[in-house]
Amino acid sequence: MSTRDVPAQIGDLPPIGRPANSALLAAGVTTLAQVAAHSRRDLLAMHGVGPKAVSILADALAERGLAFAG
Repeated sequence: MSTRDVPAQIGDLPPIGRPANSALLAAGVTTLAQVAAHSRRDLLAMHGVGPKAVSILADALAERGLAFAG
């Protein structure tokens, strides 16, 4: 799947960029609750998910009282 075919935003995830969205979709992650089941390290290991996307996700998780696993 080309990143051009990936929506700019998925579920309740904040806007983190198409490459990161593509990586999360490929892993079956479409909600912040599912993001919280992963560690920062797991997310950074996904091709397309970088430190900026992880930082944005961390802020969104914190706003909902959630955090990364581990």
